[in-house]
Amino acid sequence: MREEIRRMFSEYQTREKELKILKFRITNFKGIEPDDVIKSMCLSGHEGEKVQTSGPSDRTASAALNYRRVADKLDDDLFDGLLEEYQKKKEEMDFFRFGISCLSGKLPEIITDMVIEGMEWQELSEKYEVSHSMIGKYRKKALEELETIYSIREHSDTAFMLS
Repeated sequence: MREEIRRMFSEYQTREKELKILKFRITNFKGIEPDDVIKSMCLSGHEGEKVQTSGPSDRTASAALNYRRVADKLDDDLFDGLLEEYQKKKEEMDFFRFGISCLSGKLPEIITDMVIEGMEWQELSEKYEVSHSMIGKYRKKALEELETIYSIREHSDTAFMLS
């Protein structure tokens, strides 16, 4: 759990970008246009010397309809996968920000500046008028408190699943 929190500290900005990209992909999801594919499959004739004078065969139409069902399922699966990944990442980011807001004393402000705003330790030292080692102590204390918060969540989730 501690490692998960440390990763969140170091990867927060990247995870935030991933979340924005997923949101964009979901918002702009178009999928395959099955009608266009079906039309091209049904209306295509033989190339070369043979000329098809009748309409599309039943076999071609059947293949086209089967393709549409498969395309729809693939679109649904892809969209559902994107949505599930987005919801999972968003929930994790929201909980991490919530955890930061629950820290004691000045830690919420300091850790927000450090992790969410991406401020360097030198900037933090100047802003809060403390040494680099004090910033390190604040970070260590925040990790300990966040570990407790994550532990409470884990126990709560486990108790819910077992009830």
